[in-house]
Amino acid sequence: MSHALTPSQTIGPFYFHTLVSSYRADLAPPGTAGERIELVLSLFDTQGALVPDGLFEIWQANSHGRYNHPDDRRNLPLDAGFEGFGRASTDARGESHFTTVRPGRVPWPHGGREGGGMQAAHVSVSIFARGVLNRLATRLYFDGDPALGDDPVLKLVEPARRPTLIAKRDAAGVWRLPIHLGGPNETVFFDV
Repeated sequence: MSHALTPSQTIGPFYFHTLVSSYRADLAPPGTAGERIELVLSLFDTQGALVPDGLFEIWQANSHGRYNHPDDRRNLPLDAGFEGFGRASTDARGESHFTTVRPGRVPWPHGGREGGGMQAAHVSVSIFARGVLNRLATRLYFDGDPALGDDPVLKLVEPARRPTLIAKRDAAGVWRLPIHLGGPNETVFFDV
């Protein structure tokens, strides 16, 4: 069976089977501890039009607040099968869907400008799209989280722009975050 290439783009061409199909958008296999949630990320260009051929990658801690990474050596549980990484392309509606668990809080590295402390629950998001030469990095936080006011990263963001990072839960319980590549509703992006 052969897989056709997607159209050539600034950051492409994408080899669909290798790039997208090899990763699942369901990060939390059965038995993963924590509150199972659905995330929907929508991608908009600088004019506010949906981007149907973008790509999102997400990276997060598990519900205990531990990353499945060799550098995270804290004495917290790891869940078998939970890698904390997902990748999904946007569909015709400009949306990517992920099923995961709500992440636990993770510590802020000591010695930074904001000192130590704990970060609010969040998901790191990378965006790849036409016209984007380097990946864009942002975060998804959860509306109503009482820890938002203490999060050292959010404290670095101008208060009027913070809502661009906060997902809201819809009537069906799905967490939704629109990502705007530019324009009046531009999402806050971070240097990585």
